Amino acid sequence: MATASVIITTYNRPDALAAVLEGFRVQSNHDFEAVIADDGSTDETAHLIRRMSERLPFPVHHVWQEDKGFRAAAVRNRAIAASHGDYVIFVDGDCIPLPDFIASHFRLAERGWFVSGNRILMSRLFTGRVLAEKLPVHSWGSLQWLCARMRGWINRVLPLLRLPDGRLRKHKRDQWEGAKTCNLAIWREDLLRVNGFDERYQGWGHEDADLVVRLIRSKVWRKEARFAVPVLHLWHPHVERAGLADNVSRLQAVLREGNIVARQGLHQHLLFPR
Repeated sequence: MATASVIITTYNRPDALAAVLEGFRVQSNHDFEAVIADDGSTDETAHLIRRMSERLPFPVHHVWQEDKGFRAAAVRNRAIAASHGDYVIFVDGDCIPLPDFIASHFRLAERGWFVSGNRILMSRLFTGRVLAEKLPVHSWGSLQWLCARMRGWINRVLPLLRLPDGRLRKHKRDQWEGAKTCNLAIWREDLLRVNGFDERYQGWGHEDADLVVRLIRSKVWRKEARFAVPVLHLWHPHVERAGLADNVSRLQAVLREGNIVARQGLHQHLLFPR
């Protein structure tokens, strides 16, 4: 049976990370490790991880890199290098999993395919309440979520429905648009084949699209996890996007040139661990 590594990206938001780890604490399946991919947070995040790891029923590893701006691609590669699972599940440190998140990802896992999940967006006011009052939204039932939708606390409720696996989940097999690392699962061997994330992407945007384009080009196809594995996305202010134009240019070049292997990727961390 495959084992999973959950890679959780975070930066200076320990209250949100605590809510995410609490969601993983109550998973129905604990056959996984968590690797916190920390893009330069202060000591407050490290203290939280040490404190929470004492009561979590799975191993937790903290991978930190110096704060030099938004470098999600680099810290995810470092986390992959530090992980041990056959199956790598990426989530963001502001995306709370439901109790069947790991079990559902295992059900959808299939060799030769990566799995792209989706999210439910929480409002700013509701996010504030969830974090301040430590509301266990990961365990809420259908009626509570229907009420939340009617009050405008979340943007939609349909993703909470559950549909079985089947051929319809493969109808977007070669579509890269829309697949995001807030909820994305990939076999480790496939990440190694394409050299993981390209660390030339710095600043917000498109490092996940670049990865997905290269996976599809290497004949690792997309499988949809809608109506199976949603996450609850906590509100946050818009991220600074000063480097977006450069990242768009990099992605356009990848689309033109047919790259499969990242030019500055995962392998450097496997050869020279830090």
